[in-house]
Amino acid sequence: MGIRPVVIAGGGIGGLAMALTLHQIGVPCLVLDSVQDMRPLGVGINLQPNAVRELYDLGIDDSALDGIGVATAEWALVGLNGHDIYAEPRGRVAGYRWPQYSVHRGELQMLLYAIALERCGPDAVQLGSKVCGYEVQPDGSVSVQVERANGTRDSLQASLLIGADGIRSAVRAQMHPSQPPIHWGGCLMWRGVSWAKPIRTGASFVGLGTHRHRMVVYPISRPHPDTGLARINWIAEITLDEVNEQQMNGWFRQVPIETFLPHFEDWTWDWLDVPALIRDAEGAFENPMIDRDPVPTWVQGPVALLGDAAHAMYPTGSNGAGQAIIDARVLGAALCEHGVTARALAAYNERLCGPISKLILRNRGAGPFGLLNKVDELCGGHFDDIDAVISQAERTAFMAEYKAAAGFAMETLNHAPPTLAPGSRVPS
Repeated sequence: MGIRPVVIAGGGIGGLAMALTLHQIGVPCLVLDSVQDMRPLGVGINLQPNAVRELYDLGIDDSALDGIGVATAEWALVGLNGHDIYAEPRGRVAGYRWPQYSVHRGELQMLLYAIALERCGPDAVQLGSKVCGYEVQPDGSVSVQVERANGTRDSLQASLLIGADGIRSAVRAQMHPSQPPIHWGGCLMWRGVSWAKPIRTGASFVGLGTHRHRMVVYPISRPHPDTGLARINWIAEITLDEVNEQQMNGWFRQVPIETFLPHFEDWTWDWLDVPALIRDAEGAFENPMIDRDPVPTWVQGPVALLGDAAHAMYPTGSNGAGQAIIDARVLGAALCEHGVTARALAAYNERLCGPISKLILRNRGAGPFGLLNKVDELCGGHFDDIDAVISQAERTAFMAEYKAAAGFAMETLNHAPPTLAPGSRVPS
């Protein structure tokens, strides 16, 4: 009987990062994804330096990432009067050994997909194949139930099953059958991409407004040499006092811009015209800001959760996709230490489940954007001198605490050993 592969449920960013990590450490794997055609879906996301470090260690560096995004130079929070509350350099500009990147989510997924097919082989990813359940076997392996696009079902024998199948994970649902439903706090988001001139440094991530009424703006491409225009990712958000089920179930649906533009019609400053930016988008997509309550464990014997299946969180700290990449690398390191065993999954769980569960709740409380809330509570978002409202020391301490919790405090990260030492392999 041949070596049983590690089966990965889900071909998103986390699942593909897991596949590339397994290939790097010498473990055969198979990725199963329900989509029949891999397409670059989504809009902009941010990868913090701790996640970019892991991509570099997979051999995916500036030469590839510059083609799907832009290295972020600044992170800023701005009040309702258009004045800075907090701003700091990011990535290499700040002194990190690795950059921070703003990228198109779908293009990152397609990049990882192409590299996985090249390195792992053309049959390493099976599309039109949904993992719908599993059964742990007496010998410690796992039987994975798969539903194919033609409606047939079969089972695959695997050494381990990694559930990277997203916020509506079937693997998680079986592992935690009594888990609460998806959590929504009432925030609606509208996302789009427009061609416009980048603001501030030209590579700035800007959060503007309050926790209940906010815009996030950042470029995901370099300016065109002829026009000076770049692809600008924007997210418009409001928190509703009354919510209904239909709004929560409307996941990434396209809506007319006129349905939400009135919320931001007067958001104009000499450096940013929000209504014009929104109107210039080819389209807008609405979805609720949702997450899941933390679970006590991500592991059941030879089965582990990864990415959103483990820790779906509000996108307030720019660490959802990045944490999925880090999950894969931490799990890879555990496999190198303990072999392809349930013990490796337990070690991965011991390292990450507790701290990341706390991060879920921190992001539910607005994450780094909580500083906007503080200013709103103190002065309604309007001020002449921010230092008279909240001191520079308080603002810096607030951000430092978040970066430490999210795993990208600069000095700690810069001096940390690689998650996977060069040349690491799973013991034979």
